[in-house]
Amino acid sequence: MTLYKEEEFLQLSGIQHFAFCRRQWALAYIEMQWQENVRTVEGKILHENAHDPLIKEKRGDLLIVRAMPVHSREMGVSGECDVVEFHKTKEGISIAGREGNYSVVPVEYKRGKPKTDDSDILQVAAQALCLEEMLCCVIPYGYIYYGETRRRTKVEFTDEVREKVTSSFREMHKYYDQRYTPKVKTGKKCNACSLKDICLPVLNKKKTVSGYINEVIFEEDNV
Repeated sequence: MTLYKEEEFLQLSGIQHFAFCRRQWALAYIEMQWQENVRTVEGKILHENAHDPLIKEKRGDLLIVRAMPVHSREMGVSGECDVVEFHKTKEGISIAGREGNYSVVPVEYKRGKPKTDDSDILQVAAQALCLEEMLCCVIPYGYIYYGETRRRTKVEFTDEVREKVTSSFREMHKYYDQRYTPKVKTGKKCNACSLKDICLPVLNKKKTVSGYINEVIFEEDNV
C-alpha cells in the first residue's frame, strides 16, 4: 500500500467540488482560481459557526468536538471536520482522560438542503475514513446538517460509498500531479457554479462543422 507524504496531501473538502464538477475542482485547487457568490458566502458563515474552537460541549455521555483536524496517509488528504460527536457506548474507542468507550460520529454542516447528487455524502464519508485511520475504529454512519431545513440527514458509509471516496481521491491526485484541468459536459448546474465566469463553459461545447461555417459566413457578411 502506498502512503502519501504530508506535502502531497490534497484538501479533503475538495472532494465535494470534484463530485459536483471535476473542472470546478481543478480550477479552484490546481489553478487556484475562485470566485464567491451568495452560496459560498452563506456556507462560509455557517461553517465559521460550526468551527468555533471556543465552543466545546459535553452533554451527559455525549462529547462534541468542533473543527477537528483529520488526515489520511492512505488517501493523501487532510482537512477539518465541522463536528465530531463521541457517544459513550459499551464498545468503541478509549479517549485519554475520560472513562469508558466511545463511538465516533462525524457531522458535516451545509447551508442549503439535501442535494440530488452525492457530493455532500462523499465529503462526510471522507472525513469518516480519515477518522477510522487515525483512531483505529470503524464508523458505520454520520450526519449532514442542512441549514435550510434545519435537519440532520443520516449517511450510511456503505462499501460503495467508501470505494467512491477512495477512487475519487486517486483520480484527484492524478490530475493534480499532471496539473491537468479536464473539460466537462455543460448543464443546468453550471448556472449555480461560482466559477462559471472563469470556466466559460460555453467554450467547452463542441462546434459542428455546419455551425462553424455559419459563424464564418455571418462574420463575412458583417465586415
